[in-house]
Amino acid sequence: IEVVSMIRFFFKQPLRATQGFTGSLMELLGFDLPVPDYSTLSRRMKKLEVKLGKLKSKGKRIHVVLDSTGLKVFGEGEWKGRQHGYSKRRTWMKLHLAVDEADGEILSMSLTENSFKDNELFEDLLKGLEDKISDVSADGAYDDQKIWDFCEEKKINPLIPPKKNAVLKQHGNSKSPPLKRDETIRAIKKHGKKAWKLNSGYSRRSISETAMYRFKTLLGQTLSSRDFERQANEAAIKCKILNRMSCPSAL
Repeated sequence: IEVVSMIRFFFKQPLRATQGFTGSLMELLGFDLPVPDYSTLSRRMKKLEVKLGKLKSKGKRIHVVLDSTGLKVFGEGEWKGRQHGYSKRRTWMKLHLAVDEADGEILSMSLTENSFKDNELFEDLLKGLEDKISDVSADGAYDDQKIWDFCEEKKINPLIPPKKNAVLKQHGNSKSPPLKRDETIRAIKKHGKKAWKLNSGYSRRSISETAMYRFKTLLGQTLSSRDFERQANEAAIKCKILNRMSCPSAL
C-alpha cells in the first residue's frame, strides 16, 4: 500500500489511475501479484504507519535545521476566500520538518493544523534524535525559554535568533554559568545579527527552506486526502519520496 501510494503521489495520479498504472507495471515486470483496488488504497491510507527510515550512522553528531510551511487542502479557492470569506472547513495544514544540514535528509516530520505554533513542535521533531544532535538551527518563532532549557538539558547548541525585544535573563557579573540565550543576545548586540548568523553557522538554516522548495516543486503544494489521518500519511510518504531521491542509503 505504501509503495503504490508513493507511485500515486510522485506521478500526481488519482486513485483509479494509480490502480491501472500499477497493474500495467506488474504485467511488464512479469509479476503475478494482486494490485490493490482504488477503494482499498484510500481505506488503508488511514492506517499506515509510515517511517522515514533510520538515521545514517555518520560517526559524529549532526546539525539539524527546522522549519515549517503551509500546504493547501480541500476547500474554497483563493478568489472565493478573498471575496466572501472562508467557511469552517480547513484550507491549510502546516508541515514541520527537521532536516540534516549536511545532506538535506528529512529526519522527522509532523503535520498540524495551521493554528499550531512552530515552537510547540520543537521537542516532537527532535524526539529520539537528541543524543545525535550537536546543533539545531531555527528561526525566531522558536525563541521560547522552554526550548532553550530543553537544549541545555540535552547538551544541544541552539542557533535561534532572539526576538527584537529580547532582554537578558541573567546579569553578566553573576557567578552562575552563562545562559546560551543571553550569550546570543550579547553577540548580536556587539557584532550585529548578520555577523552572528555567519559566525555561528545559523545561515545553514536555509537548507530547511531548500527542502520545503523541493517538496513543493516536485510533489506539489497541496494535499489530496480529505481527513487528517490520511493527510498526515500523505505528507510522510512525500517526505519519504524526497529521502529516497536524495539519500537512498538512509532507507
